[in-house]
Amino acid sequence: MKRWFALLVAVLALSGCGYNDFQRLDEQTKSAWSEVLNQYQRRADLVPNLVETVKGEANFEQETLSRVIEARSRATSMQVTPETLNNPQAFERFQQAQGELSSALSRLMAVSERYPDLKANQGFRDLRIQLEGTENRITVARNRYIQAVQQYNVLARSFPTNLTAMVFSYDPKPTFAVQNEAQIATPPRVDFGTGAPPANPNATTR
Repeated sequence: MKRWFALLVAVLALSGCGYNDFQRLDEQTKSAWSEVLNQYQRRADLVPNLVETVKGEANFEQETLSRVIEARSRATSMQVTPETLNNPQAFERFQQAQGELSSALSRLMAVSERYPDLKANQGFRDLRIQLEGTENRITVARNRYIQAVQQYNVLARSFPTNLTAMVFSYDPKPTFAVQNEAQIATPPRVDFGTGAPPANPNATTR
C-alpha cells in the first residue's frame, strides 16, 4: 500500500513540475523540425532541374552555377536526425549549410536577370516560381519551429519546471540564429519584367 501511495505522490509531483509538458513540447518541437527538413529537401530536389536548365544558357556565369551545385552538395550530405536538436554544434553546421545554399540560389536568381533568353524559358520560369513557393514554405516551417523551441526553452528555464529539466537533463534546444534570419528567410525575387536590374541577394525588406 505504501509503495502505491509513494508512486502516486511521485506521479503527481512530476505532473506538477511540468514533466508532461516537457513531453508534449518535445514532440511538438520534433514535429516542427521534421517539417523544416521536409521543406529544405523539397528545395534541394528543385536544384538539379534548375541547374540543368541554366546550363542550356550560353555563357552563363559558371562560378555562380558552381556555387549552387557545391552548396547543395554540402547541405544534402549532412546527416540530420531528431538528435540534432540536442546538439547545438551540429545544428549550427546545418544552419550554415542551408544558409549557404540560400545565398547561392539568391545569387543565381539575380544573375539570371542578365539573360533575356533564360528569363523567357518557360521551364526556368516554372522552376523559379516553384522555388519561391518553397522558400515561403521554409519560412513558415522555420517560424513554427522557432515558436515551438521558444515554448520548450521557457519551460526548461522557468521555476519550478527548471528543476524537472535538471533532473531529466532536458537542456534548452538550439534555434535559428538571429543574424542569419533575414538572409535565409528572404525568398529569391521573381521578376519577369524586362530591363530590371539584378536583385541584391543581401537586401531585406521590412
